[in-house]
Amino acid sequence: MFKAIIIGGSAGSFQVISKILQHLPKDIPVPVFLVLHRLKHVRLGFVEALSIKSNIPIKEPYDKETFQKGIAYLAPANYHMYFDFGNKITLSTEEQVNHSRPAIDISFMSAAYLFQDKLIGVILSGANKDGVKGMVSVQEMGGVTIVQDPKDSQIDTMTQGTLNVMDPDFVLNQKEIASKLIELLK
Repeated sequence: MFKAIIIGGSAGSFQVISKILQHLPKDIPVPVFLVLHRLKHVRLGFVEALSIKSNIPIKEPYDKETFQKGIAYLAPANYHMYFDFGNKITLSTEEQVNHSRPAIDISFMSAAYLFQDKLIGVILSGANKDGVKGMVSVQEMGGVTIVQDPKDSQIDTMTQGTLNVMDPDFVLNQKEIASKLIELLK
């Protein structure tokens, strides 16, 4: 049984994330962690925009918050998001990684270490290669890996970069990703 889903994306991923959140069941039995690149000074409106169509509540966690199933946690602008024993989320303002904070690699590596083979990792459209090392970590720890098909990505640098270094469990278009997540959680 899986214990968490983590989704990373950048340029071109907002609509895909919205569609995924729209199709996830209200009683989803795991937390969903969202690590999306965004402007560091844009702090308002992102959660609200994602919440419009989402079936599950979305929130930006505070430091040391205990995560729970059935909630999507969006990494706050300008903070790295880590996961710790005791179901805790830790936030950090350490140096940017891959020109990003939050960095997808950091969150994915942290989640892979904590959840190991009970994690589902998803990489979506993006304009840099942040997330590639993180997805490799998810795979190395036994988690399930899903990459948005580069042909279906608005910007394929992140998705194609991931495919260049690993063979994920699934390469899916945006319509197939939510269905696959639901199938995996059954």
